[in-house]
Amino acid sequence: MQGTIAASEAPKGHPRGLYLLFFTEMWERMSYYGMRGLLVLFLTSKINGGFGWSTSDALSLYGTYTGLVYLTPIVGGFIADRYIGQRKAVVLGGTLMMIGHLLLALPTVAMFYAGLGFLIIGNGFFKPNISTMVGGLYAPGDGRRDSAFTIFYMGINLGAVLGNFICGTLGERVGWHWGFGAAGVGMFLGLVAFLSLQKKLLGPVGLSPVKPAANAERVQDGGEKKGFTREEVDRIVVIFIIALFVVAFWTGFEQAGGLMNLYTDQKVDRGMFGWEVPTTWFQNFNSAFIVMLAPVFAGLWSWLAARGKDPSIPVKMGLGLLFLSIGFLFMLGASDESAAAGKAAAWWVIMAYLFHTMGELCLSPVGLSMVTKVAPARIVSAMMGVWFLANAAANKLSGVIGGYSEKLGEFDVFLYITIGTGIAGVILLGVAPMLKRMMHGTDEVKPAAPSTQTQGGSVATA
Repeated sequence: MQGTIAASEAPKGHPRGLYLLFFTEMWERMSYYGMRGLLVLFLTSKINGGFGWSTSDALSLYGTYTGLVYLTPIVGGFIADRYIGQRKAVVLGGTLMMIGHLLLALPTVAMFYAGLGFLIIGNGFFKPNISTMVGGLYAPGDGRRDSAFTIFYMGINLGAVLGNFICGTLGERVGWHWGFGAAGVGMFLGLVAFLSLQKKLLGPVGLSPVKPAANAERVQDGGEKKGFTREEVDRIVVIFIIALFVVAFWTGFEQAGGLMNLYTDQKVDRGMFGWEVPTTWFQNFNSAFIVMLAPVFAGLWSWLAARGKDPSIPVKMGLGLLFLSIGFLFMLGASDESAAAGKAAAWWVIMAYLFHTMGELCLSPVGLSMVTKVAPARIVSAMMGVWFLANAAANKLSGVIGGYSEKLGEFDVFLYITIGTGIAGVILLGVAPMLKRMMHGTDEVKPAAPSTQTQGGSVATA
C-alpha cells in the first residue's frame, strides 16, 4: 500500500496506530475465544438448554465452524484489496460478528445457526485486513515489524483471557446464552474504539484499496508489467509451501478448544482449594503464557535482528512445530494417568499449554509478519486470506481427528499428533535454506532509525 502515516511514536518506538489495532483486535478476540471456549461444552451439554450431542458430532461442527471462519478471509481480503479498502472491511466484519454473537444469545436452534453464519462471514472481512494494517504501519525492511506483530499478538491473547473469564464463566455458571451475549458486547466495544480513533492514529493506512496500475511492483522501465515477475512467483510459492506446515501446526494446536477442552472437562482433576475451576478457565493458561512470554520473544527477535543474527522465518516456524510436539508429550502423560486413576493432575495440561504457547509465538505472529513482507503488495490482503486458508483446513482436520478419540481413545490421538507435528518440524528446518532463498531478500530487516521521518513528521508505509 502507498501513502504516509503519522509518525507519532510510542515510548517503545512503535507507531501509536499499532496500539489502536491491538485494542480493537483484543475485543474481537475476546468475543471469538469466549464463544469458542463454550461451543463444544454447549453442544455436548444436556442441561441449561445445551444440545446434548455426542463428542464426535460436537467436534465435527466445531471443526466445520472454525474451518469456515478461516476460509472466508480469502474472499474478504480480495474484496478489501480490490474494492473497499482494509478499514471499511474491518468495520463491516466487526458489525456482522457483533450481530452473530447476539443471535447466539437467543435460545433457538435457528438463531444458533444464523449466528454462526454471521460470525463466519464477518470474520472473513475482519481477520485478514486488521492483520494487514499492522504491516502497513512499517516501511519495507523495518526491523520492528516482527516485534510489532508479537505485540499485536498479545492483544489477541489478552482478549482470549477476557473471553474465557467473562463469557466462559457466564456460560458455565449462569447460562450458555449469557456467555454468547457477552461476546457480542465485547465486539461492540472493539468497534467503538476503532471508529473513534482510526482517523487520528492510522492516517491513510488501509483507507483505500491498492490500485494495481499504480503499484510500483508492476512498473518497470517506465511501462506497466502484466502478471507477476519470477521473483514474485517465488515469493507466492513460499507462502503456499509454509502454509502446508502451518496446517500441521494448527491441526494439533486447535485441539485446545476441542478435544483438550472436553478432556479437561471430563478427565482432569480441576479441584483447587475446595473449589472446582471452570473448564473454560484452563484455556487461559495459553493466553496468560502468551502475555508473559510475548515481550520476551519480541525482544529476542528485535535483539537478534539488530545484530544480523535473526533466525530465518522458516527456522522460527520449524521450532514452533517442535515445541508443539513436545507439548503433546505432556498430554500423553495425562492420558496415562487418567486411564489408571480416573482423573489426571491439572499440571499435565498446564505444561502442555506452556509448550504450545512457545510454539505459537515462534510460528503465528512470525507468519503474519511474513505475509506482509513477502507477498506482492497489490495482493497482500488476499494472500493473508490464503494464509488463513491453512487455518481453515487445520481447524476442520482438528475436529475430525479429535472425534476419533471415541474409537481410539485420547492417548492414541495425542500420540499421532505428537509424531506428526515433530516430523513436520524437522522437515521444515531441513528445507528452510531453500525457502529463504526463494524470498529474494523481502524477509531481510534493517535497523529502524528516527531519520526515516520525512518532512511534516511522516514516514512512508509499506
